[in-house]
Amino acid sequence: MSAHRSGVVLTGASGGLGQAFSRALAMHANAMVLAGRDGAKLQALRQSIATVNPEVDLRVVAGDLTECATQQEVLRQAESLAEPVDLLINAAGINEFHPFESQPPVSLERILAIDLLAPVQLTQCMLPLLRRAPRAQVINVGSVFGYVGYPGFAAYCAAKFGLRGFSQALRRELSDTNIEVRYFAPRATRTPLTTPAISAMNRELRVREDAPETVARLLVRFVAGRKWDRKLGFPERLYVLLNDLAPRVNDSAIRRQLRVIRRHLGVQRQGVDI
Repeated sequence: MSAHRSGVVLTGASGGLGQAFSRALAMHANAMVLAGRDGAKLQALRQSIATVNPEVDLRVVAGDLTECATQQEVLRQAESLAEPVDLLINAAGINEFHPFESQPPVSLERILAIDLLAPVQLTQCMLPLLRRAPRAQVINVGSVFGYVGYPGFAAYCAAKFGLRGFSQALRRELSDTNIEVRYFAPRATRTPLTTPAISAMNRELRVREDAPETVARLLVRFVAGRKWDRKLGFPERLYVLLNDLAPRVNDSAIRRQLRVIRRHLGVQRQGVDI
């Protein structure tokens, strides 16, 4: 399957990773709908894309994707494109590095709503439109934490595990149709979602962080491929394998990290990247 797409719908476009995705995908698309919360960032992104690919038909939708009105506006803009929409990328997400026991209920609800419920709802909304294309894809942007549970990220892991399960179930449900459903899982990435507290912890634990542009290039390559999922980074892929085959190994390794994790949890800050 070629990396070139006729029409692309991308959520989370005003976030750090979403902006990198938008610029990379714009070189391979005829038309795009970019959705995000920050209207000013979306307009600036629109202008920057127009300078490198003035031929792309680009629409922006600013709003909260947990709201039905925003989802319907994304669909309306996608339906108005002259090109058939053959790629939906659910990339909007938030995170909060926080001890689960003291995490406010409103924070738990928000993470689950944005990271899990919103992409599920938007995908359902978009399926009739995607069916019109000869071949189409839904790519849900998850995380390596959708395979490996990690302290300080319980709600985020719950959402990303759920998004991966949804992706797999829907992939199988639609396996005899024109629509492929796939799961793309970055590791730690240098965006506002990775707060100073998280970055400090990553440095101490020698966890690598990728540049958004690197992740975007790998996403474009993933779009052109056929594997149902992609986990970025090593040793992260090894940890995922161990989590499946020998989970006690990961249990022991992470328990040895708890002192460091808890120290950085003491200076945690909320990360938002949607």
